[in-house]
Amino acid sequence: MTSIVPKSKWGWMRLTVIVAVLVGVLAWLLFIPGVRYLSYSPEEGDIVFQSLPHMDLVDAIEGITGSPYSHCGVVVKDGDAWMVVESIGTVRKTPLFQWVRRGRGAGKFAAYRLKEEHRPNIPKFIAAIEPFMKRPYDFRYRMDDEYIYCSELVYKAWQNATGGELGVLKKLGEMNWKPYEDTIRKYEEGDPPLEREMITPRHLSEATQLEEVHSGGF
Repeated sequence: MTSIVPKSKWGWMRLTVIVAVLVGVLAWLLFIPGVRYLSYSPEEGDIVFQSLPHMDLVDAIEGITGSPYSHCGVVVKDGDAWMVVESIGTVRKTPLFQWVRRGRGAGKFAAYRLKEEHRPNIPKFIAAIEPFMKRPYDFRYRMDDEYIYCSELVYKAWQNATGGELGVLKKLGEMNWKPYEDTIRKYEEGDPPLEREMITPRHLSEATQLEEVHSGGF
């Protein structure tokens, strides 16, 4: 059996470098997201935003809106555990630390909190999410209820709970869609729907009812 113990000075140096790299990668994947997670004091009803790992759709969302925010969800308490209700694949609950760790930039995320005068609506807001659980993700970003995308989930839950808007709907044609036309055509399976209104993570974060409570390095 071949020994893995180095037999020379250069072998030991090489092993040291490999171990240092592995420790650095582990720190990047676990320690730094953990620090970001622990630096945030969650409250129910917080809306959290992150940059998802790169893919064509994520890059299009961020580029079209001119924002690092490509995903969002609502913080809730489930027993003793903090969770994020999000639409990713389906509408589901994800443990908050797992949600943070998923984000690009070693878990960068931002959190926004409802201002004091809007906080009495939080129980109704959270309850209004429940009917959307398990709905599939909408890759075409329509404002119907059959398929639900991430910021649509938050927007509609608030609207159903309060009768008001959270953020401003934007038409695709009003944003920077042209550089991402091929991606739009791919998911739309047709021409870009320039008149389609949608609520993006960026425009949700700019809602007047919200204030940033955790910047997360953005």
